[in-house]
Amino acid sequence: MTTLAATTKHSNLKRNLAYWLPTILLALGMTMGGVCDALNLGGAVEMVGHLGYPAYFCTWLGIAKLLGVAAILIPGSRTLREWAYAGFTFDILAAAVSVYTVDRIASPVYLFALALIYFSRRAWLQRA
Repeated sequence: MTTLAATTKHSNLKRNLAYWLPTILLALGMTMGGVCDALNLGGAVEMVGHLGYPAYFCTWLGIAKLLGVAAILIPGSRTLREWAYAGFTFDILAAAVSVYTVDRIASPVYLFALALIYFSRRAWLQRA
């Protein structure tokens, strides 16, 4: 009985880590980017303009990022959380393509990797 309880506890810990670690890292990255975008801080408008987008796009993008962070951190609808992750994935892919097209570097790919970790966590947990 003790072994089963220890195994279940270990499994729950792995499940929680597999969910919360990438979620918190992605939320931190998106929060920082969202605040900078929404408030037009840190050269966000210049970067968006450099990539060929209008300045108002930066504010809308920042607000969407902050709403997405709220959706993944606040307990609630699983469907809303999945859509928020999908939105982050589209945002990060679009950013990576835009930056690569203009500057030939792929800087936002690490955030995309975190989103992929979230989506693939079910497969990892089923194998464990």
